[in-house]
Amino acid sequence: MDGSLPRRPDPAAVRHDWTLDEVEALFERPFMDLVFEAAQVHRRRFDPSAIQKAQLLSVKTGGCAENCGYCSQSASFDTGLKASKLMDAEAVIAEAKAARDGGADRFCMGAAWRELKDRDLPKLATMISGVKALGLETCATLGMLTPAQAAELKAAGLDFYNHNLDTGPEYYGEVVTTRTYQDRLDTLEYVRQAGMKTCCGGIVGMGETRRDRAGLLHALATMPAHPDSLPVNALVPVAGTPLGEKISREGELDPIEFVRTVAVARLVCPASVVRLSAGREGMTQELQALCFLAGANSIFVGGRLLTTPNPEEDEDAALFRALDLKPMIAPRAEV
Repeated sequence: MDGSLPRRPDPAAVRHDWTLDEVEALFERPFMDLVFEAAQVHRRRFDPSAIQKAQLLSVKTGGCAENCGYCSQSASFDTGLKASKLMDAEAVIAEAKAARDGGADRFCMGAAWRELKDRDLPKLATMISGVKALGLETCATLGMLTPAQAAELKAAGLDFYNHNLDTGPEYYGEVVTTRTYQDRLDTLEYVRQAGMKTCCGGIVGMGETRRDRAGLLHALATMPAHPDSLPVNALVPVAGTPLGEKISREGELDPIEFVRTVAVARLVCPASVVRLSAGREGMTQELQALCFLAGANSIFVGGRLLTTPNPEEDEDAALFRALDLKPMIAPRAEV
């Protein structure tokens, strides 16, 4: 024994052994201390002024067989949304080029499906390879996958696959009953096995408890590999959906609690890119600034996220100027 004090664990180290009680205890910390520590961890791994710009396009809208209680695209609810067919690859690639020219570094394609059908793979492969050829990071969310489908998407040039857990396992049954939690975890495992990066997060403000929010982040932090991209969505209440009607009656999540969620996400998944996703249209510059301070470092740009509103380009330009932010530039794909 040399008499020296034991070394303090590195708070920015990646852990996979978090307990649910530990994660919930982070939420209980004094707000200023929590955000300060999250900001310190963030700065250990990222440039705090660099924000990734991603753009999301609905390549197939509506008519989904899932009954996710927040979603305007579910065939189970009457939200007035008209279902459409899968877009042609040429149209998607044109949208991606416009997104790139507008400053986006990553292009995400979403289809309202319960699961991917093999018959749609050739068109999707053309779509993905065309977007990749523009030098953009590629991401898709297409529902549940088989291992073979994941391998084909990887071969087409898909960098990331998005498949959110939505909420913690205890509250999950209040959100959706047509797909199990394990179904989601299985698809994420197939994505990892195929060599793609995972994009996985959830939605807060759906009437869940703080422990449910801790449960979501605990599930993400104890995966075999943390999500490479971790979207934190604030519920956008949609008329005609069960959760939209519930939150319209009961009130939306407190903004400070949303910041706490971002900060805890940064602490338990320190190497993940944490994205402010749905709900940003209703956030003030001040709230977004707090989220960036707490460790968020990605946003969706463009005026629409699938079927919900998003800040316009001029609003985000003003936000970047006010906060002295700059785009995070990912390594360009070979073309």
